[in-house]
Amino acid sequence: MNTKRLFIIGGTLVILTVVGSGGYLFWNLNEENSILKNELSGFQESLRAVKSILRGTQNDNVSLVEANANLSKNLQGEEERNNALETQVNDISGMVQNISGTVGTLQKLSQTDKELLKKYSKVYFLSENYIPSRLTDINKDYLYDPRVEKKIHAGVEPFLIDMITAAMRDGIDLKIISAYRSFEEQMSIKTGYKIVYGSGANTFSADQGYSEHQLGTTIDLTTSKLKMLTLQFEKDPAYAWLIENAYRFGFILSYPKRNAYYQYEPWHWRFVGLQLAKRLHDDNKYFYDFTQREIDNYLVSIFDR
Repeated sequence: MNTKRLFIIGGTLVILTVVGSGGYLFWNLNEENSILKNELSGFQESLRAVKSILRGTQNDNVSLVEANANLSKNLQGEEERNNALETQVNDISGMVQNISGTVGTLQKLSQTDKELLKKYSKVYFLSENYIPSRLTDINKDYLYDPRVEKKIHAGVEPFLIDMITAAMRDGIDLKIISAYRSFEEQMSIKTGYKIVYGSGANTFSADQGYSEHQLGTTIDLTTSKLKMLTLQFEKDPAYAWLIENAYRFGFILSYPKRNAYYQYEPWHWRFVGLQLAKRLHDDNKYFYDFTQREIDNYLVSIFDR
Protein backbone atom coordinates (compact mmCIF):
# COMPACT_ATOMS: atom_id res chain seq x y z
CA MET A 1 0.00 0.00 0.00
CA ASN A 2 1.51 3.19 -1.13
CA THR A 3 2.03 6.25 1.03
CA LYS A 4 -0.70 8.30 -0.59
CA ARG A 5 -3.26 5.61 0.09
CA LEU A 6 -2.23 5.38 3.67
CA PHE A 7 -2.46 9.10 4.07
CA ILE A 8 -5.98 9.07 2.68
CA ILE A 9 -7.03 6.22 4.95
CA GLY A 10 -5.50 7.95 7.96
CA GLY A 11 -7.16 11.22 7.13
CA THR A 12 -10.45 9.45 6.66
CA LEU A 13 -10.13 7.79 10.06
CA VAL A 14 -9.29 11.14 11.67
CA ILE A 15 -12.29 12.75 10.07
CA LEU A 16 -14.54 9.88 11.13
CA THR A 17 -13.15 10.12 14.65
CA VAL A 18 -13.73 13.86 14.82
CA VAL A 19 -17.17 13.50 13.33
CA GLY A 20 -17.99 10.73 15.78
CA SER A 21 -16.74 12.75 18.71
CA GLY A 22 -18.65 15.83 17.56
CA GLY A 23 -21.81 13.76 17.14
CA TYR A 24 -21.46 12.40 20.61
CA LEU A 25 -20.78 15.83 21.98
CA PHE A 26 -23.78 17.21 20.11
CA TRP A 27 -25.96 14.42 21.41
CA ASN A 28 -24.70 14.92 24.92
CA LEU A 29 -25.27 18.66 24.73
CA ASN A 30 -28.72 18.09 23.35
CA GLU A 31 -29.53 15.77 26.25
CA GLU A 32 -28.27 18.31 28.76
CA ASN A 33 -30.26 21.02 26.99
CA SER A 34 -33.39 18.89 27.24
CA ILE A 35 -32.73 18.35 30.94
CA LEU A 36 -32.18 22.06 31.44
CA LYS A 37 -35.36 22.81 29.52
CA ASN A 38 -37.25 20.41 31.74
CA GLU A 39 -35.71 21.96 34.86
CA LEU A 40 -36.47 25.45 33.51
CA SER A 41 -40.01 24.39 32.79
CA GLY A 42 -40.31 23.04 36.35
CA PHE A 43 -38.78 26.19 37.77
CA GLN A 44 -41.14 28.35 35.72
CA GLU A 45 -44.05 26.24 36.93
CA SER A 46 -42.86 26.68 40.51
CA LEU A 47 -42.41 30.38 39.89
CA ARG A 48 -45.94 30.66 38.56
CA ALA A 49 -47.17 28.78 41.65
CA VAL A 50 -45.21 31.14 43.93
CA LYS A 51 -46.56 34.16 42.05
CA SER A 52 -50.06 32.77 42.42
CA ILE A 53 -49.52 32.22 46.12
CA LEU A 54 -48.03 35.72 46.41
CA ARG A 55 -50.99 37.23 44.61
CA GLY A 56 -53.29 35.31 46.92
CA THR A 57 -51.28 36.48 49.92
CA GLN A 58 -51.40 40.05 48.67
CA ASN A 59 -55.14 39.75 48.19
CA ASP A 60 -55.43 38.26 51.67
CA ASN A 61 -53.25 41.06 53.02
CA VAL A 62 -55.47 43.67 51.37
CA SER A 63 -58.47 41.94 52.88
CA LEU A 64 -56.76 41.84 56.26
CA VAL A 65 -55.88 45.54 56.02
CA GLU A 66 -59.46 46.35 55.13
CA ALA A 67 -60.73 44.11 57.89
CA ASN A 68 -58.29 45.69 60.34
CA ALA A 69 -59.43 49.17 59.26
CA ASN A 70 -63.04 48.15 59.80
CA LEU A 71 -62.18 46.64 63.17
CA SER A 72 -60.30 49.81 64.17
CA LYS A 73 -63.26 51.91 63.10
CA ASN A 74 -65.63 49.70 65.03
CA LEU A 75 -63.30 49.73 68.04
CA GLN A 76 -63.11 53.53 67.95
CA GLY A 77 -66.89 53.68 67.81
CA GLU A 78 -67.15 51.33 70.77
CA GLU A 79 -64.58 53.36 72.70
CA GLU A 80 -66.50 56.55 72.01
CA ARG A 81 -69.73 54.91 73.16
CA ASN A 82 -67.94 53.50 76.21
CA ASN A 83 -66.49 56.94 77.04
CA ALA A 84 -69.91 58.52 76.65
CA LEU A 85 -71.41 55.84 78.90
CA GLU A 86 -68.60 56.29 81.44
CA THR A 87 -69.21 60.04 81.45
CA GLN A 88 -72.90 59.42 82.07
CA VAL A 89 -72.08 56.97 84.85
CA ASN A 90 -69.67 59.48 86.43
CA ASP A 91 -72.25 62.23 86.15
CA ILE A 92 -74.86 60.02 87.77
CA SER A 93 -72.35 58.95 90.44
CA GLY A 94 -71.51 62.60 91.10
CA MET A 95 -75.20 63.42 91.37
CA VAL A 96 -75.69 60.52 93.78
CA GLN A 97 -72.73 61.68 95.87
CA ASN A 98 -74.01 65.24 95.87
CA ILE A 99 -77.45 64.07 96.87
CA SER A 100 -75.93 61.81 99.51
CA GLY A 101 -73.79 64.69 100.78
CA THR A 102 -76.78 66.99 100.84
CA VAL A 103 -78.86 64.40 102.68
CA GLY A 104 -75.98 63.88 105.12
CA THR A 105 -75.67 67.62 105.68
CA LEU A 106 -79.40 68.01 106.18
CA GLN A 107 -79.41 65.09 108.59
CA LYS A 108 -76.47 66.59 110.48
CA LEU A 109 -78.21 69.97 110.62
CA SER A 110 -81.40 68.34 111.87
CA GLN A 111 -79.39 66.93 114.78
CA THR A 112 -77.65 70.23 115.59
CA ASP A 113 -79.21 72.79 117.91
CA LYS A 114 -80.19 75.68 115.64
CA GLU A 115 -79.84 78.16 118.50
CA LEU A 116 -76.10 77.68 119.02
CA LEU A 117 -74.96 80.36 116.56
CA LYS A 118 -77.77 82.90 116.89
CA LYS A 119 -76.99 86.53 117.74
CA TYR A 120 -78.70 86.73 121.12
CA SER A 121 -77.36 89.97 122.54
CA LYS A 122 -80.48 92.18 122.24
CA VAL A 123 -81.29 90.48 118.90
CA TYR A 124 -82.69 86.94 119.26
CA PHE A 125 -84.56 85.64 122.28
CA LEU A 126 -84.30 82.34 124.17
CA SER A 127 -87.40 81.33 126.07
CA GLU A 128 -87.45 80.24 129.67
CA ASN A 129 -87.94 76.67 128.42
CA TYR A 130 -84.69 76.53 126.49
CA ILE A 131 -82.04 74.26 127.98
CA PRO A 132 -79.12 72.90 125.92
CA SER A 133 -79.76 69.31 124.93
CA ARG A 134 -76.42 68.12 126.31
CA LEU A 135 -74.83 69.65 129.37
CA THR A 136 -71.86 68.28 131.29
CA ASP A 137 -69.99 69.30 134.44
CA ILE A 138 -66.77 71.24 133.97
CA ASN A 139 -63.68 69.71 135.58
CA LYS A 140 -63.29 71.35 139.00
CA ASP A 141 -59.58 71.94 138.29
CA TYR A 142 -60.61 74.52 135.69
CA LEU A 143 -62.93 76.47 138.03
CA TYR A 144 -61.99 79.54 140.02
CA ASP A 145 -64.20 78.24 142.85
CA PRO A 146 -64.26 74.43 142.66
CA ARG A 147 -66.99 74.35 145.30
CA VAL A 148 -69.51 75.80 142.84
CA GLU A 149 -70.54 73.42 140.09
CA LYS A 150 -70.40 74.79 136.54
CA LYS A 151 -71.75 73.22 133.36
CA ILE A 152 -70.90 73.52 129.68
CA HIS A 153 -72.41 72.14 126.46
CA ALA A 154 -71.06 68.60 126.04
CA GLY A 155 -70.02 69.37 122.45
CA VAL A 156 -67.91 72.31 123.65
CA GLU A 157 -66.21 70.48 126.52
CA PRO A 158 -63.36 68.81 124.54
CA PHE A 159 -62.48 72.12 122.88
CA LEU A 160 -62.49 73.88 126.26
CA ILE A 161 -60.25 71.21 127.78
CA ASP A 162 -57.83 71.49 124.85
CA MET A 163 -57.68 75.28 125.19
CA ILE A 164 -57.06 75.33 128.94
CA THR A 165 -54.52 72.51 128.66
CA ALA A 166 -52.65 74.37 125.91
CA ALA A 167 -52.69 77.55 128.01
CA MET A 168 -51.27 75.65 130.99
CA ARG A 169 -48.44 74.30 128.82
CA ASP A 170 -47.60 77.91 127.93
CA GLY A 171 -47.60 78.93 131.59
CA ILE A 172 -51.00 80.67 131.38
CA ASP A 173 -53.39 80.41 134.33
CA LEU A 174 -57.03 80.41 133.18
CA LYS A 175 -59.93 79.93 135.59
CA ILE A 176 -63.63 79.79 134.80
CA ILE A 177 -65.92 81.98 136.88
CA SER A 178 -69.13 81.49 134.91
CA ALA A 179 -70.42 79.13 132.21
CA TYR A 180 -73.96 77.89 131.53
CA ARG A 181 -76.69 79.97 133.15
CA SER A 182 -80.37 79.12 132.94
CA PHE A 183 -83.10 81.63 132.11
CA GLU A 184 -83.98 81.90 135.81
CA GLU A 185 -80.35 82.38 136.89
CA GLN A 186 -79.89 85.17 134.35
CA MET A 187 -83.11 86.82 135.52
CA SER A 188 -81.92 86.71 139.13
CA ILE A 189 -78.52 88.18 138.23
CA LYS A 190 -80.03 90.94 136.11
CA THR A 191 -82.55 91.83 138.83
CA GLY A 192 -79.72 92.21 141.34
CA TYR A 193 -77.77 94.46 138.95
CA LYS A 194 -80.83 96.62 138.33
CA ILE A 195 -81.31 97.12 142.03
CA VAL A 196 -77.74 98.35 142.36
CA TYR A 197 -77.13 100.09 139.02
CA GLY A 198 -80.62 100.86 137.74
CA SER A 199 -80.87 101.19 133.97
CA GLY A 200 -77.08 101.28 133.81
CA ALA A 201 -77.15 97.53 134.28
CA ASN A 202 -78.24 97.23 130.65
CA THR A 203 -74.79 98.31 129.51
CA PHE A 204 -73.07 95.25 130.93
CA SER A 205 -75.70 92.61 131.67
CA ALA A 206 -78.14 90.87 129.34
CA ASP A 207 -81.79 90.41 130.16
CA GLN A 208 -82.97 86.84 130.63
CA GLY A 209 -83.46 85.20 127.24
CA TYR A 210 -80.77 87.34 125.61
CA SER A 211 -77.70 85.95 127.34
CA GLU A 212 -75.14 83.87 125.43
CA HIS A 213 -74.56 81.96 128.67
CA GLN A 214 -77.97 80.26 128.35
CA LEU A 215 -76.63 78.44 125.26
CA GLY A 216 -74.05 76.58 127.35
CA THR A 217 -71.29 77.58 124.90
CA THR A 218 -69.98 80.67 126.70
CA ILE A 219 -67.55 81.12 129.59
CA ASP A 220 -66.27 84.02 131.69
CA LEU A 221 -62.56 83.76 132.48
CA THR A 222 -60.24 85.16 135.08
CA THR A 223 -56.98 84.08 136.74
CA SER A 224 -56.11 82.90 140.22
CA LYS A 225 -54.39 86.25 140.75
CA LEU A 226 -57.23 88.53 139.57
CA LYS A 227 -59.97 86.49 141.28
CA MET A 228 -62.86 88.32 139.58
CA LEU A 229 -64.28 89.69 136.36
CA THR A 230 -62.42 92.91 135.79
CA LEU A 231 -61.16 95.07 132.96
CA GLN A 232 -57.71 94.45 134.43
CA PHE A 233 -57.92 91.08 132.73
CA GLU A 234 -57.01 92.90 129.51
CA LYS A 235 -53.54 93.63 130.93
CA ASP A 236 -52.92 90.05 132.05
CA PRO A 237 -50.81 87.66 129.93
CA ALA A 238 -53.84 85.34 129.92
CA TYR A 239 -55.82 87.81 127.79
CA ALA A 240 -52.95 88.27 125.34
CA TRP A 241 -52.72 84.48 125.03
CA LEU A 242 -56.46 84.20 124.35
CA ILE A 243 -56.36 86.88 121.66
CA GLU A 244 -53.53 85.00 119.99
CA ASN A 245 -54.77 81.44 120.42
CA ALA A 246 -58.44 81.08 121.45
CA TYR A 247 -59.68 80.92 117.83
CA ARG A 248 -57.61 77.75 117.32
CA PHE A 249 -59.99 76.06 119.77
CA GLY A 250 -63.19 77.63 118.41
CA PHE A 251 -63.58 80.47 120.94
CA ILE A 252 -64.09 84.15 120.11
CA LEU A 253 -64.39 87.38 122.11
CA SER A 254 -68.07 88.35 121.99
CA TYR A 255 -67.84 91.96 123.17
CA PRO A 256 -64.64 93.75 122.13
CA LYS A 257 -64.10 97.47 122.52
CA ARG A 258 -66.68 99.74 120.87
CA ASN A 259 -69.17 96.95 120.18
CA ALA A 260 -72.83 97.97 119.81
CA TYR A 261 -74.27 95.75 122.54
CA TYR A 262 -72.50 95.84 125.89
CA GLN A 263 -69.45 97.34 127.49
CA TYR A 264 -66.09 95.83 126.67
CA GLU A 265 -65.82 92.41 128.29
CA PRO A 266 -62.32 90.92 127.85
CA TRP A 267 -63.36 87.93 129.99
CA HIS A 268 -66.38 86.84 127.92
CA TRP A 269 -65.55 84.08 125.38
CA ARG A 270 -68.06 82.18 123.25
CA PHE A 271 -67.55 78.93 121.37
CA VAL A 272 -68.56 79.17 117.68
CA GLY A 273 -66.59 76.28 116.16
CA LEU A 274 -63.16 76.10 114.56
CA GLN A 275 -64.13 77.24 111.06
CA LEU A 276 -66.09 80.34 112.02
CA ALA A 277 -63.57 81.32 114.72
CA LYS A 278 -60.73 81.10 112.19
CA ARG A 279 -62.71 83.11 109.64
CA LEU A 280 -63.35 85.87 112.20
CA HIS A 281 -59.71 85.87 113.26
CA ASP A 282 -58.37 85.96 109.69
CA ASP A 283 -60.78 88.73 108.65
CA ASN A 284 -60.16 90.69 111.87
CA LYS A 285 -63.91 90.72 112.52
CA TYR A 286 -66.03 89.88 115.51
CA PHE A 287 -69.14 87.72 115.72
CA TYR A 288 -71.73 90.48 115.52
CA ASP A 289 -70.09 92.00 112.43
CA PHE A 290 -71.45 89.12 110.35
CA THR A 291 -75.05 88.78 109.23
CA GLN A 292 -77.03 85.93 110.70
CA ARG A 293 -77.21 84.35 107.24
CA GLU A 294 -73.40 84.28 107.01
CA ILE A 295 -73.12 82.83 110.48
CA ASP A 296 -75.73 80.13 109.86
CA ASN A 297 -73.52 78.62 107.14
CA TYR A 298 -71.16 77.45 109.89
CA LEU A 299 -73.77 75.75 112.07
CA VAL A 300 -73.39 72.35 110.42
CA SER A 301 -69.65 72.28 111.20
CA ILE A 302 -69.74 73.84 114.68
CA PHE A 303 -68.39 70.72 116.41
CA ASP A 304 -66.15 69.51 113.57
CA ARG A 305 -62.49 69.03 114.33
